[in-house]
Amino acid sequence: MTYGNAKRLCFGLALLSCSSLGSSSGAFAAAENISSATPAQTLPSIPAPPTGGTNLRPKAAATAPIKPVEKAAPVPVVSISQDPRPTLDASTFINTMRAAWTYKRIAETGGWPSLPAGTVLKTGDKGPLVEILRQRLASEGDLSADLGTGTSFDAELANAVRRFQARHGLPESGAVRARTLEALNVPALTRHRQLTASAQRLAGSTFSFGERYVVVNIPSTAVEAVERGQVARRFVAIAGKMDRPSPVVETRVTAVNLNPTWTVPVSLIKKDIIPHVRKDPGYLEKMKIRILDAKGQEVDPKTLDWSTQNAVNYTLRQDPGAINSLGQIRIDMPNKHAVYMHDTPKKQLFAQDARFHSSGCVRVADVADFAEWLLRGTNGQGGPWTREGIDTAIASATRQDIRLDKPVPVAWVYLTGYATADGAVHFRDDVYGLDMPRSDPLPEPQVVDVPATASIKPKRL
Repeated sequence: MTYGNAKRLCFGLALLSCSSLGSSSGAFAAAENISSATPAQTLPSIPAPPTGGTNLRPKAAATAPIKPVEKAAPVPVVSISQDPRPTLDASTFINTMRAAWTYKRIAETGGWPSLPAGTVLKTGDKGPLVEILRQRLASEGDLSADLGTGTSFDAELANAVRRFQARHGLPESGAVRARTLEALNVPALTRHRQLTASAQRLAGSTFSFGERYVVVNIPSTAVEAVERGQVARRFVAIAGKMDRPSPVVETRVTAVNLNPTWTVPVSLIKKDIIPHVRKDPGYLEKMKIRILDAKGQEVDPKTLDWSTQNAVNYTLRQDPGAINSLGQIRIDMPNKHAVYMHDTPKKQLFAQDARFHSSGCVRVADVADFAEWLLRGTNGQGGPWTREGIDTAIASATRQDIRLDKPVPVAWVYLTGYATADGAVHFRDDVYGLDMPRSDPLPEPQVVDVPATASIKPKRL
């Protein structure tokens, strides 16, 4: 069932009394930059470096002996919901429309009470603010209506706060502090608008749900591996910055690239590489970045005049390795925005609550586990791919492009409000400001500065 079919079953979003929204404006820069402060540029893309053939099956290991795979120390990541319900399934569009109606009625009957700024409440507290909290939680069903009065913060109220926090992607502490207070005080009319806008963004979807598929909800900064209607694993993610937003995408994961190279976009050669080399002539060697001419031949950096912009006439390619800007794994998903999912050397960012640091692509924590899930059903030379096999292949430092025997559908969505089949309504912050009605015409999209990183050519879907 696609959303095109679901849309015909409904009366239409006009009934929700909300203005239509335009699509996100601007370019979706695909380059994962070395310096996060480098602005996006409207520049031509760099041609891909030679790939040395089109055989996509795992190649034989290098003749040099492979070092034993050592377990890396675990990198801290922020806690993430273990809710088995996927953010997106075939009924999300209809469920979200129904929820929008409910919140419209709540807003029309006066909404819900708010708590004063600076309020902090926890188990054991007493007073009139606790009663306001009870009323507030009862208005959305996190607390039973018959418990909507009372001035004591008991265990039942703490559980209701946890339910509220879970629906908003917040740490489930059971106490009211700054972030929970902020979410509690969002008006019902704003929640109605979020649900309506999210449903509108889903209305044109033609995504086909298979037995296995991947969902990235950009405002949640999470990647869901969905199997048989349940989330098999949810991964912490990093999405695009406000000025380089991650786009909405519907495509398929076609391959996993181990030990990928990274071709530096022209914009970053100008804004980042050239200034670095001027200050430190050994910068390219430290970052394991090679310079290639039009024939793919390596060029000595000392032969270039770095006081000019001549370096943009060459291909700058970063070798595979732990410091590579794409990390050690890239998830190939052909699409017109040239975005993808990948590892990162900056793993400390996965421990942050707000994770919008990329240039449009999505970085995935525990990406080797994600790759293992994607590669189920795909065999290598030694049989089915396993996590151990992936780790061993990465340790070889040899690039391998593994095409999935059965591509996995993937959808990147922008849902600030959505409802699941059991009636639970979830909300996330509108980080890109897409929920507000737009009256001005949107500018024409800019040319995306596409980094060439994969040897696998996109197929027509």
